[in-house]
Amino acid sequence: MPGLVGPRLLTMLLCLAIGQWACAAGAAERLVWFGTFTRGNAGSEGIYVSRFDDATGALAAPVLAAKATNPGFLALHPTLPVLYATSELPGADGKPTGGLLAFAIDEATGHLTKKNDQPSGGPGPCHLSVDHTGKVVLAANYGGGSVICLGLEPDGGLKPVVVGSPGGFIQHEGRSVNEKRQEKAHAHSIYPAPDGRFAITCDLGIDKVLVHALDVNRATLAPHASAAVKPGAGPRHFAFHPGGRFGHAVNELDLTVTGFAYDSAAGTLMEIQTLSTLPADVTDREGFTTAEIVVHPGGKHVYASNRGHHSIAMFAADDATGTLTFLGVEPIRGRTPRNFVLDPTGRFLLAAGQDSNTVTVFAVDPATGRLSFTGTSVEVPSPVCIRFGPP
Repeated sequence: MPGLVGPRLLTMLLCLAIGQWACAAGAAERLVWFGTFTRGNAGSEGIYVSRFDDATGALAAPVLAAKATNPGFLALHPTLPVLYATSELPGADGKPTGGLLAFAIDEATGHLTKKNDQPSGGPGPCHLSVDHTGKVVLAANYGGGSVICLGLEPDGGLKPVVVGSPGGFIQHEGRSVNEKRQEKAHAHSIYPAPDGRFAITCDLGIDKVLVHALDVNRATLAPHASAAVKPGAGPRHFAFHPGGRFGHAVNELDLTVTGFAYDSAAGTLMEIQTLSTLPADVTDREGFTTAEIVVHPGGKHVYASNRGHHSIAMFAADDATGTLTFLGVEPIRGRTPRNFVLDPTGRFLLAAGQDSNTVTVFAVDPATGRLSFTGTSVEVPSPVCIRFGPP
């Protein structure tokens, strides 16, 4: 080949070498999946898929990708075309039990074909994630107050775990001050730490953010450390700041965000700040709860969702200290933002309106981090999770 290889041609050659799932030269369009609740009157049948243009913010009308029962939370394998979902499985007694599903992705259409499933180890699985090497899936059982680690097959299928044995399952214990919501442990999320040696778990029922030792090669978890939040706060989800030195927990019950310094060597968290997700003049907060927290890829801004208030809270983040400054809120033009995501470019935010059956698109100001509604809104039945594929 005469002359130097141009950057676009080089990218194309790399894509051919490592596979379409890992990259696609110059593509602006990417697949996006919506996890939903099939219970209720929204008419959902499972997981839906759409196409998103990360240059313009255009979002196509979604279509059904796979039927499933309450596939509320989704996660993608980091290198394989495989999608995972929390769900329900038929139990031996005929009653539904918690389950995790693995789907093969049709890379052309985004449609899903079920690979296999495994029990989640407890009732009410509400969150799952995949470690950065693609060796394990981590999941949290809200109803059971437990977390589980499942190994993955080379093709991305789920391996089983023996519940109650040492290794892949941890039962949380305890309660806190809210008698209705914190009568026992309620594990609400679990994430691999950036270095892969630990997993961070938010347990709403016991007001703790726990650190569990994680061995991805053996697919095991072990209790390691914890950090308490204010009694009654109810930690729900967690997001690391780029670089892994800081992390933020969104507290569902008292509508706050708690920032932590993370010591990756020791595997410990130390609180540095707690602040509200709502303006001070919003004094009547009856029925309001938070749901999701996301850090912008650039690290300069953090976002959290307010259910009941139907808004996204915006914060500026200090790279040096990890502290946040409240910037205000942006209405989602829908109802009940249980989940939202930033697209991988960081230019757009998509908010799922669970009770309005909508997904709305916002542009992100790169300088201020503030959100502005693009006018795009698509119908999705009872959306509760959004996940982007690669371009």
